[in-house]
Amino acid sequence: MTGRRLVVVGDALLDRDVEGTVGRISPDAPVPVLEESAVTVRPGGAALAALIAAGDGHPVTLVTALGEGAAGAEVRRMLAAAGVEVLAARAEAPTPEKIRYRAGGHPLLRLDRGGPSAPSGPLPAGAVAALEAAGAVLVSDYGRGVAGRGDVRAALARRRLPTVWDPHPRGAVPVAGMAAVTPNRAELEHAVPDSEAGPGGDPLLAVAVRARAARSRWQAQAVAATLGEDGALLVSGDGPPMVVPARPQSGDPCGAGDRFASAVAAGLLQGALLSEAVTAAVDAAGRFVAAGGAAAMSQPAGQTGQPTAADGARKPPTGLVAGVAPGGAAPTDPAGMAAAVRDAGGRVVVAGGCFDLLHAGHVSLLQAARRLGDCLIVAVNSDASVRRLKGRGRPVVREADRVAMLQALSCVEGVVVFDDDSPIPTLRALRPHLFAKGGDYSNRRLPEEDVLAEWGGQVVILPYLSGRSTTGLLDLTATGR
Repeated sequence: MTGRRLVVVGDALLDRDVEGTVGRISPDAPVPVLEESAVTVRPGGAALAALIAAGDGHPVTLVTALGEGAAGAEVRRMLAAAGVEVLAARAEAPTPEKIRYRAGGHPLLRLDRGGPSAPSGPLPAGAVAALEAAGAVLVSDYGRGVAGRGDVRAALARRRLPTVWDPHPRGAVPVAGMAAVTPNRAELEHAVPDSEAGPGGDPLLAVAVRARAARSRWQAQAVAATLGEDGALLVSGDGPPMVVPARPQSGDPCGAGDRFASAVAAGLLQGALLSEAVTAAVDAAGRFVAAGGAAAMSQPAGQTGQPTAADGARKPPTGLVAGVAPGGAAPTDPAGMAAAVRDAGGRVVVAGGCFDLLHAGHVSLLQAARRLGDCLIVAVNSDASVRRLKGRGRPVVREADRVAMLQALSCVEGVVVFDDDSPIPTLRALRPHLFAKGGDYSNRRLPEEDVLAEWGGQVVILPYLSGRSTTGLLDLTATGR
């Protein structure tokens, strides 16, 4: 069981929501009067990450520090009900509370209790051994000292199995060698100041530059930066970054970062590749937000029982991002369309390839590429170009038919055919902000990167839909299966 266990280490908090109604203004000050109707609580910080992971069905241990007061007892009770093993040092200060006062679902005020971080006593027996022996570890740092403890850091440094570090601007520097560090955009900007972020350009390019700098500074194997409704960007080697777009969702984003980090750690625990774990984590975070976020895991204060998971039922796709009007450019004029979108302040995305025998992998790639911007143009190899690249017998589907099928996809605004062996001349003509490639091009530098850099663009890798390829389909046809 030890090797299958996920250990979460970090600062535990208590989140409390006070709901009510506002019908009048105070007579002694121009402030709303909140009439309380309900108080709900849930674990926060590292305790929320542990609760989420346990809700996924993993055996979970939380290594943390808890105060002796009511807030600490409330956190212990809810985690015990969820089956989370808690190994907590005794904190000298009360367990911090974050209290949100809300009316009609809208926040009025947040009150923080617990004061500044304070020293805590020794870890209980077995905590260090649990860190060293776990199948995977998630460090959920909320800047209150647990991740900076010498015994915790020494145990993490000795590990040989994957560890994910979710950082905090006031927290400790990640231990070297982490499998992934998962900052959000603001945390990444805090770690890498503007002076080190390089020249301006597309916003994703700036994130990628910062992620590479942070990966070097933290000596991490990878950095997976979360971008809110834009998904996540993964830097793990010398090749282009992988970008995982998120499907548009509406809901409470509170706790989405914990949902993402816990899903990455759980994916690695189960043997997934990091790219696979990040892709699944973006989907999990989106469903978490759509289902109400962390608030959906709350329960009435003092109630016994297990908080419910917030992912909810899997929602169907909500559709593609609305495109920028191409300013009258005809579908047969991709260059004019790209220029119109740029002039309107939109982002132009280009995806390229042969697209012979259009299949689910192609569609998944193009839909993901479209979610990255306001206009998707597909650069498709001509028949002669495919023949030179793939050999005799290819393409199976002639150029005109491939173009017609691509134009029929709702996620594609334009198609351009190129006769070169490389899309570089076409990219120079279109000058896109992003050039999207499939995940099978990850971890190697691509010649298009230097070309896109000429105008501040960025090559990005998109998740690869496993088991779908034209070659595989042709092999199946040849064998009669």
